Amino acid sequence: MAGPTIRPRRLRTTPALRRMVAETSLEPRQLVLPLFVREGLSEPVPITSMPGVLQHSRSSLLGAVAEAAELGLGGVMLFGVPEHKDATGSGALDPAGILNLAITDVVGEVGDALTVMSDLCLDEFTDHGHCGVLTPDGRVDNDRTLAIYAEMARAQAHAGVDMVGPSGMMDGQVRVIREALDAAEHTDVSILAYSTKYASAFYGPFREAVDSSLQGDRRTYQQDGANAREGVREALLDVEEGADMVMVKPALAYLDVLRQVRDAVRVPVAAYNISGEYSMVEAAAARGWIDREPAILETLTSIRRAGADVVLTYWAAEAARLLRR
Repeated sequence: MAGPTIRPRRLRTTPALRRMVAETSLEPRQLVLPLFVREGLSEPVPITSMPGVLQHSRSSLLGAVAEAAELGLGGVMLFGVPEHKDATGSGALDPAGILNLAITDVVGEVGDALTVMSDLCLDEFTDHGHCGVLTPDGRVDNDRTLAIYAEMARAQAHAGVDMVGPSGMMDGQVRVIREALDAAEHTDVSILAYSTKYASAFYGPFREAVDSSLQGDRRTYQQDGANAREGVREALLDVEEGADMVMVKPALAYLDVLRQVRDAVRVPVAAYNISGEYSMVEAAAARGWIDREPAILETLTSIRRAGADVVLTYWAAEAARLLRR
């Protein structure tokens, strides 16, 4: 019997050949490491639902960002965990608040070696755990929240941040933040808009990481997981309002949306490989059900293949080390 003439397996024969024809690359520069810094800590504290991830003290945070720079990562995304919260999230605006202090610390440590990014949202700072201030009947007040976001953007810019990441999903947030930054002569501070952010069951471990006080859910402002066109629409709106980059979050359950957003916009697109996605792989690997290191790289490559220019992932430092092998 005559064999086939066309043999796709020829291009899989050796590791060198597979590397040469690979359609998608995964490089440290494309990875951003989310980091948590908690007020009042003298030593880092493990996050039980996210094995290998820590709540950092201000001093241990510096070691983590120095390593990130040495590994050639693209950046770090900082989240602050304050000791005290209130109804308006006032700690987010305080120049001496944990997130603003951490921004200055990190910029002083790594300078231009990393893009220093910061979460611009109130959920870590409010005693009710929502991403904005509430009306008397308990709804999130979009427009009052926008005014606070503008102040928060100015505070983070003054602290030295390179890029702010508004993640609260308030209508009009990118325009208000861009105007506030420009009016304060922070025209070089860029905006990574969490444009396509879905209400998801996969955020659970993150809520431990930031000591969330959430009461209820966020379904009135985060997007419905059934909707893809809506996600593209919001990304386009944010670009129109001045976003320099847009994000899809979560990543793995929304790879189809990620591809649609990538095809629709002409700015860089990020995707957030979120806490629940991370913890599922870690839990399965701990039980011997999957091969952990190949699973990490396969997961991140899938996000890149779907269209992400930048991937936020808790594996960023480890993936960079694996890629060096």
